[in-house]
Amino acid sequence: MGLLEITLIAVGLSMDAFAVSVTLGLAADKPKIKQILAPGIYFGFFQALMPLAGFFAGTLFASKIQDLDHWIAFALLGFIGGKMVWDSFSGGGEKTDENPFRFAKMLLLALATSIDALAVGVTFAFFGVDIGKAILITGLTTFVISTGGMKIGNLFGAKLGSKAEFVGGAVLVALGVKILAEHLS
Repeated sequence: MGLLEITLIAVGLSMDAFAVSVTLGLAADKPKIKQILAPGIYFGFFQALMPLAGFFAGTLFASKIQDLDHWIAFALLGFIGGKMVWDSFSGGGEKTDENPFRFAKMLLLALATSIDALAVGVTFAFFGVDIGKAILITGLTTFVISTGGMKIGNLFGAKLGSKAEFVGGAVLVALGVKILAEHLS
């Protein structure tokens, strides 16, 4: 597996993280640079960590996680997105002081968007891929794409105003449903 294939896999793995980063950008009001970089750091780290774990865990663990990965992602994204939708109605459309970049929330989002990368790591092991190069490319690609998604979401969030949290939550729920539907079909 060459550099082009690894890069294309990295871009594919980054798409869930991109969508979640856009929703975080929608919810952020005038984010500071560390908030703009936070999704890229969390998601990039986990997108690099999971293939490494998959690479070393081998096929035994991958066959078990493949049966559950879509359910885990669906539950995490559905819960977080559902809470955002609920908060958009219960908050009366006003911005809350809740930090959308809390450690626990970012950790759950990073885990939810990177579970599929675990199985990719097993694939890397089967093909004898240089795992160091693969995780570096995957992590950096996800960092760049997620940081861009955060900025894009924030630009649209300023235009959407009080509807941003609803839209962001709905996107997360839809992403969870999409992941589940793809694996069940």
